[in-house]
Amino acid sequence: MGQLAHITDSAFETEIHGETPVLVDFWAEWCGPCRMVAPVLEQIAAEQSGKLKIVKLNVDENQQTPMQFGVTGIPTMILFKDGEMVERIVGFMPKPVLMKKLEPHLQGAATSA
Repeated sequence: MGQLAHITDSAFETEIHGETPVLVDFWAEWCGPCRMVAPVLEQIAAEQSGKLKIVKLNVDENQQTPMQFGVTGIPTMILFKDGEMVERIVGFMPKPVLMKKLEPHLQGAATSA
């Protein structure tokens, strides 16, 4: 399992546009639930490769984007499709619950070979 890409405020707009839905994990080093959800996100990223891109944005180092999207608690995960916010998930949740929220947005995201 690889590390998820870390993005910054300056790269945010570029990262959320594209054909693949992008899940942005707003997190911080000191956040316990953020550390709990990290391995779950890494698993999902590996399993949904090609259908979903997951990136992390550290709210301590990048404060503009969380403010823009009203992120007041972490972890907050926001799913973007074609640059538009389509789902907001707040707090830690087990993988099956998280996937239930993400799956409707992944249908047809990538064509299977």
